Amino acid sequence: MAGPRALLRQCPLLLPQDRHGTAYEGFVTAQGRNFHIRILLPVDLQLKNARIECSWHLKRILHSYQHILKQRLHSCPDLVSFMVELKTVLEIALKNTEDLHIPRPPEYYSCLVRDLERLGWNRVAYVDTGLSTVKLKAEDSCGRQHLVTVKLNAKYPTEPPDCLVDFPVPFAVSWMPQNSLIDIYNQFLAALESLKEFWDALDEIDGKTWVLEPENPTRSATARRIAIGNNVSVNIEVDPRHPNMLPECYFLGADHEVNPLRTKLNTNMHLWDPEVSLLQNLRELLGIDFPSRAVLEKSDFAKDCGICYAYRLQGSAPDHVCDDPRCRQPFHQACLYEWLQGLPTSRQSFNVIFGECPYCNKPLTLKSSMKKL
Repeated sequence: MAGPRALLRQCPLLLPQDRHGTAYEGFVTAQGRNFHIRILLPVDLQLKNARIECSWHLKRILHSYQHILKQRLHSCPDLVSFMVELKTVLEIALKNTEDLHIPRPPEYYSCLVRDLERLGWNRVAYVDTGLSTVKLKAEDSCGRQHLVTVKLNAKYPTEPPDCLVDFPVPFAVSWMPQNSLIDIYNQFLAALESLKEFWDALDEIDGKTWVLEPENPTRSATARRIAIGNNVSVNIEVDPRHPNMLPECYFLGADHEVNPLRTKLNTNMHLWDPEVSLLQNLRELLGIDFPSRAVLEKSDFAKDCGICYAYRLQGSAPDHVCDDPRCRQPFHQACLYEWLQGLPTSRQSFNVIFGECPYCNKPLTLKSSMKKL
């Protein structure tokens, strides 16, 4: 994971506001202009639960790109990666905002309409009233539906348009002045096929297991938190370029339940077979059957947090469990962190806080980072 120095190099005007790295404030720079921004992270530092505050001017510029930024919050591994994505989106937004004030010549419209007719209107999902934004739809070889949003500038086709997609990897368009929307569409289709195995693997997991997080995964999401049993789950991070290789795994649950799973994974790692599906490999390496959607309901193994009495907190499920086998009460890490901080008997060392379980009073240790290797 990228550290503070990498963030400072990428955004020298964005500074930490506390020693825990949960609050940043300053400016993000794009096209030589500085925009005020404030980023608030939860104690577990998960980007998907971050809150972003900014000036009204920046909010207006990024209004049409909110869904893209939300996708990036879920898919980026760290704050540095997200800031790179944010600056890229901001550059595109500023460019398109400026283009709105540039009068477009008649040749622009005749060229665009001609390209749309050649492409086929059946492949067009949306065209805005100013003919500056076009959404094209496509179906991959497995029948999945996809969209590419094309932002055209006033010099199209001399200058390349900006393309926005729901991909787990960058979509770089190769462009020449003689190219058209057909070339973008063909490159889009090729990119879809290159990601087929990645989406096949995650679709099998989504369809045959209980995925606790993300609740509604986008096509760009590379992580899945899969239920294993009562308050026990595994979080996997799949490499979209190598989806058949062993993913990064970490387990969530009481130590006495997840330690045997970690041992099995480390012991059987050499048995991973790239010719077998990701889900089947996980079953065989861990020696388990994941709870089936056809047999069990999510309520059979998903319990509410013992502090806030809710299952979802800002989109997150409980991610910490009391280690006592007789208790096994789940908590949201954020709830438990606040609870332990309020107790006079708790003590903290760096990012670890020591206290007692609110239910059984047994010793309990909580790290500010959720990730467990």
